[in-house]
Amino acid sequence: MKLKRISHLIIDSIMELFGTMPDGEVVNSYELTNKKGAKLKVINYGATVTSLKMPLKNGEMVDVVLGFDTLENYINSFDLASAPYLGATVGRYAGRISNAVFNLNGETIHLDKNNNGHSLHGGKNNFSQKVWEVKNLKEGFSPSITFSCLSPANEGNYPGDLSVELTYTLSENNELIIEYNAQTTEDTVLNLTHHSYFNLDGHDSAVSEQELIVNSDKMLETTTENIPTGRVINLENNAFDFNQPKPCPSKIDNTFVIEKKNELAASLFNKKNNLRMSVYTNQPGVHIYVGGNCFNAIKGKENADYHSLSGICFETQNFPDAPNHDHFPSSVLRKGEIYFHKTIYKFQSF
Repeated sequence: MKLKRISHLIIDSIMELFGTMPDGEVVNSYELTNKKGAKLKVINYGATVTSLKMPLKNGEMVDVVLGFDTLENYINSFDLASAPYLGATVGRYAGRISNAVFNLNGETIHLDKNNNGHSLHGGKNNFSQKVWEVKNLKEGFSPSITFSCLSPANEGNYPGDLSVELTYTLSENNELIIEYNAQTTEDTVLNLTHHSYFNLDGHDSAVSEQELIVNSDKMLETTTENIPTGRVINLENNAFDFNQPKPCPSKIDNTFVIEKKNELAASLFNKKNNLRMSVYTNQPGVHIYVGGNCFNAIKGKENADYHSLSGICFETQNFPDAPNHDHFPSSVLRKGEIYFHKTIYKFQSF
């Protein structure tokens, strides 16, 4: 169906009913198309990217992200042994906070424990499971959609009413541009990220033969529970040095230090179809994770069986557990300040 009005905005983009939440709230799917034929689909549940189709040099299209066909599958995926967060917006705090506790302004804050006694990706009431409001939808040159979300004070025990705006833009250079803006009524901590699993050979294959580059010489050391120790590892002569292209590893769940903001942070290249994705960000880190496994419990799009090598995440963000490490980049958002995060995933077909 054609969407004719959102609030006071007259537009002509494609909106479809995607499903209904258990409480009756409607979730819609929105499709953006640029002049080169690239297509982005997002839903307002979790402000989630469900499909990103990129044109190849030979005229074919490839869907480069994992996803589900139904809202029910997205909801049920959070009950899996390891929730995949396919395409979701992650917050209030991406990554783990050790023992689900931190200190702010002399006060000890206890968060939801949802990962082996730690807090992961914002805890139980996280942004990935919220129904966001569509605030703006722009067609034409470099179409975009803006979502907004209000997280009330003490949700998950985080301080402050937090208001977030998130804009997805599909540029005419075949870039997925993601911009976050946020403000709080009290000092709080904040770390947002995007959790698409990318696969340049299509969402129903494996990333094992695709080439990974990470423009980083340092990585955070972590415990066996993936909690940063506070130490930073030099990657010279290290298996996780990806300054030169290497095949995607079968196991990686690590945060790399990005010292040059807005320059190339990482890239992925698929030799089968000569498609490259380059990642740029203003954040100090990129957490890279290979996975997507749905344990044969939930089918992916088009009846795909997602496995442990189905996709690779480039979670541009601040460091996990930064509130507990004074020498990490600060994750504190003060009252009156504006949080701004920008990440670009650029696609080129050769």
